[in-house]
Amino acid sequence: MVLRPHHFSAVSKRIIPPAFTRPLSTSPRFFKMADHKNENNKRSRGDEPHQYQASSRTDREEDQWKFRAPYKIHDKGENFDVKWKGKCHCGAVQYELSREKPLASKYCHCTTCQRMHGAPFQWAAIFHKEDINFTNGHHDLGWYDPTAKSTTHHLPCKVQCAYCRTPIMDEGRNMILLFPTLIEGINTKKGREAFAAQCHMFYPQRVVDIKDGLPKFSRLADESDLCDEETGEVMEGTNPKKDKEKEKKKE
Repeated sequence: MVLRPHHFSAVSKRIIPPAFTRPLSTSPRFFKMADHKNENNKRSRGDEPHQYQASSRTDREEDQWKFRAPYKIHDKGENFDVKWKGKCHCGAVQYELSREKPLASKYCHCTTCQRMHGAPFQWAAIFHKEDINFTNGHHDLGWYDPTAKSTTHHLPCKVQCAYCRTPIMDEGRNMILLFPTLIEGINTKKGREAFAAQCHMFYPQRVVDIKDGLPKFSRLADESDLCDEETGEVMEGTNPKKDKEKEKKKE
């Protein structure tokens, strides 16, 4: 907060925080973070939780996520063929990818993605959970469950760097959605081609019109009606999933 003259008592000259603000944290975690001597270690010492989730401990039940994909660390001796590398803005969280191209890449216009990313839409690339290997910041991740609005590790959830708050990925029950703008080399011809989006999702919720010739779905890709690119209106009866189901019934 910005200190003003009226924040000081005329008698004791002690600081009195305004009623509408909260005093600085006095928790042990706050002082441990402020007392770091190693400037490269932007996070915790590893023995206390960050965002109430991550730490270096592995003995508790709530720490078992560290042994499962996508968070499981691959040993150097394992056959993990690195194709791409990515990192957050501050560099505390870094990872590798073993897949040349994502399973799919999409633009999502839902209001949740707009708010969580502070952007008109989210650019997401789908990978298997086993395709990623965290090389740094394994203990420095925070989670957010947008459905319950909670910071517990409950799927599906948003994953972020607990220091600079860069969105790292969306973790689903079976897949992960990574954000190509974190990938090193994404601005090259190879990167743009590898992560090129195939469609738009939740297009009726858009805040900008995009006329790029890509399919624009009203909700989930390949599972909802398409939208007209010129007007943005939903075209009833254009759901690819329902069309496939009808074809199967005919067979």
